[in-house]
Amino acid sequence: MARAMGIPAIVTAGDRGGAKAVNGQNKVFLEVAGESLVARVVATLQRVPEVSEIWVVGDAARLRSVLDASALSDGLSKPLRLVEQFRDLYQNAWQTYRRSLPGAPADGRDPVGDDLDFAVLYVSADLPFATPHEISQFIQRSQQRGCDYAAGLVTEASMAGFAPAVAGDPGIEMACFNLREGRFRQSNLHYVKPGRLGNRHYIEDMYEHRHQRELGQILGLAWTLLVSETGGLGVLYYYGLMHVAGLADRRGWRRLADWIRRFIPTARIEKGCSGLLDTDFAFVVTDIGGCAVDIDNEHDYQIACEHFERWYADQLRVGESRHPRLVAGSRGRAGDSKGSGGSEAA
Repeated sequence: MARAMGIPAIVTAGDRGGAKAVNGQNKVFLEVAGESLVARVVATLQRVPEVSEIWVVGDAARLRSVLDASALSDGLSKPLRLVEQFRDLYQNAWQTYRRSLPGAPADGRDPVGDDLDFAVLYVSADLPFATPHEISQFIQRSQQRGCDYAAGLVTEASMAGFAPAVAGDPGIEMACFNLREGRFRQSNLHYVKPGRLGNRHYIEDMYEHRHQRELGQILGLAWTLLVSETGGLGVLYYYGLMHVAGLADRRGWRRLADWIRRFIPTARIEKGCSGLLDTDFAFVVTDIGGCAVDIDNEHDYQIACEHFERWYADQLRVGESRHPRLVAGSRGRAGDSKGSGGSEAA
């Protein structure tokens, strides 16, 4: 059966390896405004024209129960497949990709030939403010960039609505990458051709250390970069500068952070990541910020619940103004779809 136009989206919803629990449970099952986070992400992806099918990897039995019970599942029109989780984030991402390849058996297969250029979208399952506009904009810009791995960034300005207006006010504070071109937050969106990644095993390390806060973890990743076959002192130098700039920024030393980030061009970081991962890596910046807000702790979850209606409406309004080309998908049921690999959610 020929694959529809578009790319698969793989939603990472596991609770093994380095996954964080919030309120004592897998955070993807936490509810915001009466719906689980994972159900919201799945429903959002249904409205992204560039997404052809949706794979969710995690606790398959619980995912099926939660998604079947969700009112959001009434509008499913694209194939939705569930995959039982593996031992960690890397295995979840890789093994689900293997199952998403055209004609793959239930347990997947390795990429060969044209599969090397087969792209997928990786999305976190804990993004309450993700909109189809932002995801569509990211995919389009990633495809225009033409790289093998596009990591999403959002501008500092696009996140202003989530931050406390003044110290002590409710809001979600997020660490930023300080680069010469500006301050950016990772958006939890990744457009990837996994078959083109030579050093896939570094990706989980990079993801788990993205918040740049724990000294022991920072030093651990720094050592990995130093001794890697493609990293060396050059990558370590810029990695260190980014962390020093980030520390200054979080301490409120904005002028110092601005001075340091002048020496951190985005192109140099992209070159270092390309060498480390043995692929063509690039950052892709979007100006709609909802996908940068993930739920990593109880405080952020509480604030997201309290402000969900207003913040989500703001994101939709921004998305409609900055990415008006979005076309809503047709309505239907995912159970009507056909395909191999994983179990279908009816």
